Amino acid sequence: MLPYNYFTSDYPSEYIMKLGWCPATYTVPGGPAQLAQDLATRARVADNVGFNSMWVPDHYFQIPIAGPPEQEMLEGYSVLSFLAAHTSRIRLGTLVTGVHYRHPGLLAKIVTTLDVLSGGRANFGIGAAWNETESRGLGVPFPALSERYQRLEETLQICLRMWSDDEKPWTGMHYQLDRPMNSPQCISRPHPPILIGGSGERKTLRLVAEYADACNLFPGPQIPAKLDVLRAHCETVGRDYDDIEKTTMYGVDLGSRGERCQQVSDALGGRAEQGMQSVIVTVNGGLDELETMGDRVIPAIADL
Repeated sequence: MLPYNYFTSDYPSEYIMKLGWCPATYTVPGGPAQLAQDLATRARVADNVGFNSMWVPDHYFQIPIAGPPEQEMLEGYSVLSFLAAHTSRIRLGTLVTGVHYRHPGLLAKIVTTLDVLSGGRANFGIGAAWNETESRGLGVPFPALSERYQRLEETLQICLRMWSDDEKPWTGMHYQLDRPMNSPQCISRPHPPILIGGSGERKTLRLVAEYADACNLFPGPQIPAKLDVLRAHCETVGRDYDDIEKTTMYGVDLGSRGERCQQVSDALGGRAEQGMQSVIVTVNGGLDELETMGDRVIPAIADL
């Protein structure tokens, strides 16, 4: 399996707690005509001030926690390809792709394309999916949860097969590939780091132990218990628990003049005490908020 620092190998070495950024909404002043410029500018700032990674939602409709379904929502991998051209260091991934959104062979090609065009900066975020409303809305089949987990494991196996240059036919319960060829091959070797989102103890965390380089757990006091479950799964499958990057989410509110920076730093410290090594934050403000994160928060977490 991959060494621990693979997932965040290009992060400045003086920082222990890693920070990622995820825009919670694509609604910007000026509307869609200004969205490309706004998103590119914010991504460049995040790239420059020390964020390790940038993650975008992979949904068809806006999700309820962020706004009504009618709010603007862009296709995830198109956004990441656009951002690859406007950044140079920051890693890029979806948080996270629903397993039923794309055929696994096509998904492996899409992630590989992002990795090649970004110079080896792709992360592969995936999960069992949950938003039935958006799938039904666009006519995308939404299998039962048990089947989605089956498809998730098969998808992970297929992607790893395609990233390994093994072109032998692949046959599973839900997918059959006559020739899982992947050319060009990804730049990240042995493959783009895999992050599995979700906290399910019986299935999700087992898949993390067996296939992933990182987990993304729902925030809350339950995190230490979830990590104990993950550790047990690692022991069962013979995986080194320390090889897996532990990540979670956090919604940041810096205040109108950055007066809450210390509170944010303290909250990140709490995540570190829970065992988190990386936190993906949503910062809904403009450039000032991202710059303040770089000036006052990212350096403050160096000792976590």
